[in-house]
Formats: sequence, structure tokens, C-alpha cells
Amino acid sequence: MTVDALAGAAYIVAALLFILSLTGLSRHESARAGVIYGISGMTLALLATAGLTIAGAWSTGAFLGLGLLVVAVLLGAAIGLWRARVVEMTGMPELIALLHSFVGLAAVLVGWNGYLAHPALAPELVGIHNAEIFIGIFIGGVTFTGSIVAFLKLSARISSRPLMLPGKNALNVGAVLAFVALTVWFVADQQLWLLIAVTVLSFALGWHLVASIGGGDMPVVVSMLNSYSGWAAAAAGFLLNNDLLIVTGALVGSSGAYLSYVMCKAMNRSFLSVIAGGFGIAAPSADDADHGEHREVTAEGAAELLSAARSVVITPGYGMAVAQAQYPVADLVRRLRERGVDVRFGIHPVAGRLPGHMNVLLAEAKVPYDIVLSMEEINDDLAATSVVLVIGANDTVNPAAAEDPGSPIAGMPVLRVWEAENVIVFKRSMAAGYAGVQNPLFFRENASMLFGDAKQRVEDIIAAL
Repeated sequence: MTVDALAGAAYIVAALLFILSLTGLSRHESARAGVIYGISGMTLALLATAGLTIAGAWSTGAFLGLGLLVVAVLLGAAIGLWRARVVEMTGMPELIALLHSFVGLAAVLVGWNGYLAHPALAPELVGIHNAEIFIGIFIGGVTFTGSIVAFLKLSARISSRPLMLPGKNALNVGAVLAFVALTVWFVADQQLWLLIAVTVLSFALGWHLVASIGGGDMPVVVSMLNSYSGWAAAAAGFLLNNDLLIVTGALVGSSGAYLSYVMCKAMNRSFLSVIAGGFGIAAPSADDADHGEHREVTAEGAAELLSAARSVVITPGYGMAVAQAQYPVADLVRRLRERGVDVRFGIHPVAGRLPGHMNVLLAEAKVPYDIVLSMEEINDDLAATSVVLVIGANDTVNPAAAEDPGSPIAGMPVLRVWEAENVIVFKRSMAAGYAGVQNPLFFRENASMLFGDAKQRVEDIIAAL
């Protein structure tokens, strides 16, 4: 069997492993196996590609490509291992956004290589090849700069508020129409300046597209960029004539698009409304109204409420991740359950800044899977709940979404924690959430604020218990 045939067979097996990986990652119980499938598939794909490169270098005597492959693999592995070792869970969203930018940049470079290499093609395939170059560069460029802006927003290096240029939607639509026109032009006449123009256009559109989206929509943006990176990889696969890259890119692109759809549905949003401008746009003047005085509670007072509670629901958010409070929270849950208290978690679909962020944190702290429920599963039970602990969540428990039609987050499904008998909100201050919207929950009669570091406050409650 030839090296090409072996590599083709390895690519098919790797593609199947990637499909099994996605299947495994869809459930808590099989997530670890899903990760192993993914690692195995990528290892097999790298070995097959290395085999093809070695065979090509051996037959032609050109070992430069093999040397570059070795350098790239070693460099990439070193950076990947370093980042995986030092990154905190709170830094995972921005890390993923940054990794998406690498995929986009790779697609841009592959597209330029496809143009500069001038491969020998049949006359009927030249137009298709040129279209692939142009489309690949455009998708890759949008992914590259869009991911960088998402990284800067998520890491708080720039403001999470949306950029509000005059006629921003017209600018986006105009950029897409210009791309279509330039593609037709390039297929007919392969001028270098057209390639430069589409590269600059894609970079500008990617930057403007994500800069115009508010902080409240950032989880959807990360998912959206994940989808873009998949399509960019698929476009690079067509240019490189690599079947595995096409299949893998299509898997990532389609799964990312579906996840974006699911998240938009959970937020009562349409994908186009997210692109047109997201949560985080300045709230109307009504949002600055006097909501009254908030009430504070001590750790001892919270412990008394929990001791007398029949049922407790914990709704975590990004603040829990920042404080690394998942471990004492898991300890608190264990102690309460030993006292006969019914304790469950309510997870909003966009809690944190990455889909599944809270689920991973709780699994890391060994919280049983069966008490971690989705918003749809827990919402109807909140009215009969004795105490709700809101730990680091804000926008996902904001009653303005359900009660104030003028709110920037109006219509967004939220956890109806205010319906519970008592609500204790863990926060460092009275500041608004990531979407920049004030939360009337803090001023409700049945709500009390427990200020300070969430991890320390939970430990204080455990001590008081």
C-alpha cells in the first residue's frame, strides 16, 4: 500500500474520531472520552501528514518542507503546552478567542500561497481555484481580526461596550457586497491588487463586526468565531486538496453555527440581531431610576437562612470563576445535603463568558452531575425554593429582562430567582454586569447583598454553619 493510500485511510479514521469526540462532548458522563477521541484523531492526522511530507522529501530530495514541518510542530506544541499549563479557567474564553485568530491567519496565508504558487490546473478548474483563494482569504481575515477584538474585550484590554459608528449595519452589508464584486472580478482577472484589497477588507470587517457587538453577547461571539474558524479551515482544505481539513473544518463550522443558534434561542435573540448590535448598548434613561435601598446580610445571617431552608438553588456566574469559589461551594453543597437540604444548581445557557463554563467549573469541584440543571429545568421550581444563592451572576438573573420592555436586555430569558422566598446575592460591589445594565434584583424586598470575595464569603458561611 502506498504512502498516499495509508494517509488517506488515516484521515478517514481521524475524521471518525473527531465525530466521536463531538458526540462524547455533548454529555458530562462521556466528555472525558470525547476529549481522548479528539486527541487521538489529531495525533493520527499529524502523523499521517508527517508521513506524506517525509515521503515527498525522500522522493524529491527537497527536505526544506520537512524541516519547516518539524519546526512548526515543535514550536506549536511548546506554545500549546505552556498555555494549557498556565491558563486559569477564568482566562479560557479569551484563550479560545485568541486560538481562533490563529486559524483565521493560517487560512489567509494558505490563500496567498495558493495565489503565489501558481499550481498547474486544467483550464476549467482555474476559476474555481481562484474563487477558493478569494473566499478562503476573506473568511480567514474576518476570523483573524474578529477573534483578536473578542480576545481584547474578554480580557478587559478594551471596553466591552459596542462601537457605534454611524450606519454600522450599512458598513457591514457594504463590505459583504464589495467582497462579492471583488470575487467576480478576481475570477475574471487575477490582479494582485485585488487580493490585497480583499485582505484589507476582511481585516476591517472582522474588526468592525466584533467591535460593534456588546459585552452581553460575547458568549455568542466566541461560538460564532468558532464557526468562522471551521469554515476558514475548510476553505484552506480545498486549496490544499486535503480531505481531512475539509471534513474537520465543516464539523467545527457546522457545530459552532448550531451552538450559536442554540445560544441565540436561549437569549431570545436572532443571529442577525447579534451581528447588528448586541446587549451592552447604553441603557435608556429609565435604567437610571431610583430603585430604592439595597439590604445587606452577613455570612452568619446567610448561614441561618440556609440552616432553616427546605430547598436551596445556586445560580453561578462569571464572578464564581474569578473568585475560584467552586471548591468551597461544593463543600457547602455537601454539608447542606448532609443536613437534609435539597440543593441544586441552575445554569443559564450563557452563564460565564463561554458556553459550558459553569458546568466545567462545577465538574472540576466534583459536584454531582444530577443536581446541575439547566435554566429550563429549574426555572419553574424557583417560586417554591427557600433560598437562592446568586454567586457572581448578574445579567442572567436580571428581572428587567422579563419586566422592563425598555431595557437593553428585554426579552432575554433569565433565571427567575426573584420568585424565591429569599435571595442572597454574592457580589464585590453594586456595579452593573457585563452587559452594563443595572439589576433591580439587588433592591427587591426578598433580596440581600453579601459583599466581598465569593470564595471567602462562602468559607465564612461554612464556618458559621
